[in-house]
Amino acid sequence: MVDRARLAGLMRQEQDRFVAEHPGSARLAEEAGGSLLAGVPMPWMTRWPGAFPLFVEHAAGARFTDVDGREYVDLCLGDTGAMTGHALPRVAEAVHRRALDGLTTMLPSPDAAWVGAELSRRFGLPRWQMAMTATDANRFVLRFARHLTGRTKICVMDWCYHGTVDETLAVLDGDRVVPRPGALGPQVDVALTTKVVPFNDVEALERALAPGDVAAVLMEPALTNIGIVLPDEGYLEAVRDVTRRTGTLLVVDETHTLCAGPGGCTRAWHLDPDMLVVGKPIGGGVPAAAYGVSQELADRLEPQMRGHEIDVAGVGGTLTGSALAMAAVRATLSSAMREEDFAVAVPLAAAWADGVAGVIAKAGVPWHVQQLGARAEYWFCPPPRSGAAAAAAVDEELEAFLHLWALNRGVLLTPFHNMALFSPYHVAADVDRHTEVFAGAVTALLGRD
Repeated sequence: MVDRARLAGLMRQEQDRFVAEHPGSARLAEEAGGSLLAGVPMPWMTRWPGAFPLFVEHAAGARFTDVDGREYVDLCLGDTGAMTGHALPRVAEAVHRRALDGLTTMLPSPDAAWVGAELSRRFGLPRWQMAMTATDANRFVLRFARHLTGRTKICVMDWCYHGTVDETLAVLDGDRVVPRPGALGPQVDVALTTKVVPFNDVEALERALAPGDVAAVLMEPALTNIGIVLPDEGYLEAVRDVTRRTGTLLVVDETHTLCAGPGGCTRAWHLDPDMLVVGKPIGGGVPAAAYGVSQELADRLEPQMRGHEIDVAGVGGTLTGSALAMAAVRATLSSAMREEDFAVAVPLAAAWADGVAGVIAKAGVPWHVQQLGARAEYWFCPPPRSGAAAAAAVDEELEAFLHLWALNRGVLLTPFHNMALFSPYHVAADVDRHTEVFAGAVTALLGRD
């Protein structure tokens, strides 16, 4: 239903507007291009629809201001890194105090015990360790899984994403396991390390685990990094049953699905993983992650964790669990991502989804909306049940236009998806603004001016 010539013309107009309205960001982008690879300090920062990324001057709550003085409603929130909202006062105070008292000593700080107890309370797993990122935490738990089971392979969901973990950057091509498109320099053939199964396919999981050579299934309880793909009724219970019957450890990655509530989907849906990973949101913007294990696994791991050679075991890191990170996590979890915070954010996500659905219905386009807790997303197809179906529905030209149209009108969406994430700092007017902007984009796209 999309006229591609019209789409291209609208995109050119939006690109011209973007360049004209952001001379400060254009100047800084040119300067950065002289010393930074791809002109940015981290390559994902190129994944925006404008001719160059915005350079941000200030961010607080649910808004940020760029170097040209333009303010935006932030529905990306650092791709969940700022799920709590920007510049949390308690985190800023804790970081300042900790900086004056020393940031890292490779010894535990007084905040450590509180953080461990709070993670146990929220997620139900009794024993915890820290990491710098969810990528690190996922690598560590997979290493533990191979050590504990004596098995060499892991299993992941088709089109999943668990950070920059080599074994997880794998997809299905027919019945073959191949590197995910875009993966640079795979360390080894992923078919040697990894089995891949479609999300929501219990029979495929049964076949993958039947030989008894898989140490762990690593999965999100709902896919998020290929867009929101929700589990079928009874699917997660079936996954738990299959993993138990085959002696396979179940690892749940809640880094993005923490949007479902204070304890993520694990608490909201009464899941029972052997290990659990949670990443960036828990630090309020300061790099931090954590992984929890069952008591049975903790008892088995304890001798190695206290061993003389733990520093070369492939887990940990000098700055991991630093006094800075522990202070930030304590400040975040004691003042944010609580029941009262989700009581504000989740209804806003529902209202956003309703607004988008109303525009879609009025336009008569075959698009749909999905919601998971405090985040929601629109699709150009019926809600997919698998990662492959979600990947097949991606329309990069259309997404780029809708994102840039919104950005030019003061609304930032997550660059990798058509997704909005809400914090307690958002208000109903932010939802209404997006609905208005989205309606304008669809009207222009369909030529119904």
